Amino acid sequence: MEHAYNLLLWGMIFLAVIVFIALYFVKAGYGIMRNGHWGPQIPNKWGWLLMEAPVFIVMGILWWKSERRFEPVCLIFFSLFQIHYLNRSFIYPFLLKGKSPMPLSIILMGVVFNVLNAVMQGGWIFYFSPSNMYSLRWLYTPQFIFGTFIFFMGMYINMRSDYIIRHLRKPGDTKHYLPRGGMFRYVSSANYFGEIVEWIGFAILTWSLAGTVFAIWTFANLVPRANAIYHRYEDMFGEEFVKEKRKRVIPFIY
Repeated sequence: MEHAYNLLLWGMIFLAVIVFIALYFVKAGYGIMRNGHWGPQIPNKWGWLLMEAPVFIVMGILWWKSERRFEPVCLIFFSLFQIHYLNRSFIYPFLLKGKSPMPLSIILMGVVFNVLNAVMQGGWIFYFSPSNMYSLRWLYTPQFIFGTFIFFMGMYINMRSDYIIRHLRKPGDTKHYLPRGGMFRYVSSANYFGEIVEWIGFAILTWSLAGTVFAIWTFANLVPRANAIYHRYEDMFGEEFVKEKRKRVIPFIY
């Protein structure tokens, strides 16, 4: 079983590289990049719920069935992971003000990845990590302290940026506006930057290959999408956008 788990991790890294390259040529058809090329669509609120809830549920099942479920450090890891997906699955979708639809094909791909990710993270935390690795001493290690700080910093940037995006329009308005403030001063996809930072923090605080795989996947999925959004903003806002000299997703770099 552990051998199969390790093969899953390395296979997901290989697949992330392919996805990263592919997404520079294929634009995911939802949000500002939506189009009619991805098949049947449903309202985005229900799309986000259906896509993100499985990881929350599967992670909960893996936690409940584990003999380690009440070990303090494992419980902290579990709680941090679930806090993110509690928001992403059951709060964030119903705060959305736009009514743009989401393709069922995108939702299905998201469900597959999210279930696999729950298996990767829950598998490591509750089943495959060395039994003596995450003792209470772990809470005093540099990687846990630094990683937790990075995790919450990324979460704050992500949620703050989502808030800015949600409040760009007044009720009934359908125009597109440049998001401003917060990390949007430096990048055009500040919400993606926050999520990348968040999961890098999780990889550090767990000090695990599983966490690293998730961070790699987050980068591989969001960086090409940030590039597409950057070019869409160039087309939509022209000189107004270009003169601000924002980067795509990584401040001062890309």
